[in-house]
Amino acid sequence: MREVTIGKNDAGQRLDRFVSKKLPLLPAALLQKYLRRKRIKINGRPSKGDARLQEGDVLQLYINDEFFDAPQESSLFLAQFKPQLTIVYEDENLLLLDKRPGLVVHADESQKVNTLIDHIQAYLYQKGEWDPRAENAFAPALCNRIDRNTGGIVIAAKNAEALRILNDKIRDREISKKYLCAVLGQFEPAEGRLERFLLKDEAKNQVAVYRRPVPGGKTAVTLYRTLAVQGGLSLVEAELLTGRTHQIRATFADAGHPLLGDGKYGRYEVNRRYGETRQALYSYFLRFDFPTGAGALDYLRGRSFQVARVPFAEKYFPQTEKGPKGGAPDKGARS
Repeated sequence: MREVTIGKNDAGQRLDRFVSKKLPLLPAALLQKYLRRKRIKINGRPSKGDARLQEGDVLQLYINDEFFDAPQESSLFLAQFKPQLTIVYEDENLLLLDKRPGLVVHADESQKVNTLIDHIQAYLYQKGEWDPRAENAFAPALCNRIDRNTGGIVIAAKNAEALRILNDKIRDREISKKYLCAVLGQFEPAEGRLERFLLKDEAKNQVAVYRRPVPGGKTAVTLYRTLAVQGGLSLVEAELLTGRTHQIRATFADAGHPLLGDGKYGRYEVNRRYGETRQALYSYFLRFDFPTGAGALDYLRGRSFQVARVPFAEKYFPQTEKGPKGGAPDKGARS
């Protein structure tokens, strides 16, 4: 029998989901069998899988030892890894990070280490703010994702409560984001609204764009505003009213103004002429709207943040007077 004490970051979870994360080698069917046979108890009492855990609860796990042998986060890796982060804002609950283009956020088939989450976890471990050996199931986590070749603000939660609140707010669209992009040509009108229908091809990781509803298609609505025009390029600010895969890239291309450097939806000959291999897209601005309140994160209500610079804006629109060096149009609050 092993005992596990529930900490603050574990509170509020269902018993069965907590145990499955704590013991990843334990098959789901066997977990349910152990619950039925009352071999998993909370404070000495048999419990059902949907029981909610409270801070300070003690679990008694009458489970075979081999299921406790899952590899843990390597403290040696976390101690020796050299985190490289551009921090836009940090407090005891979260980090806002300016992810550079080319960096993946999570491990995938092409990149197993040197991901953004590796940098975050090593940074917090070395600061003494997170120790995987002291946690049962929680690890610092990202609340939003950005494509490998897109740069900009990514939110990371330092504790389970912040992660839950931020995930809820993102789902309810109570966090506003704005993007900067360099596009080919010039929008007419210079400011407006694009409404399209996107149908994703999972195999190709690409979307088809339609101007009328299609079976399986999802509505995509984007607001845009031209900030500067230089030669054959325009610096455009975009705001998503829906969050679809490749929404800005695909809908702007459909409108006749693909992003510079975009290998999926752009123009190869133009990208080659400029020498760009990554789409000129940057999530540069974020605001915590929180109209319904945010509990422990309510202090962030109404605050806004932006990156210090957007490299492609500096390169192709050096004369623009829109905002700071990156060409951003609004000066968000910085902390």
